[in-house]
Amino acid sequence: MQDVAEQELRKLETRVNELIRTCERLKEENRLLREQQVTLATERSHLVEGQEQARLKVESMISRLKAMEHGV
Repeated sequence: MQDVAEQELRKLETRVNELIRTCERLKEENRLLREQQVTLATERSHLVEGQEQARLKVESMISRLKAMEHGV
């Protein structure tokens, strides 16, 4: 009877250790994903800013072309 209890206790201990390792792995994965999210958000912000600058340049060129057209 005691051997059965000890086996069950070892199984439970093994399972708890596996769960602890899984939690640690998931915490690290979550941390890495949060870092990646910050990096991607920063990249997106820079891309949006660059897009806005390009849009303004194109609008400026169009305005200058229209002014040249009317000036001719």
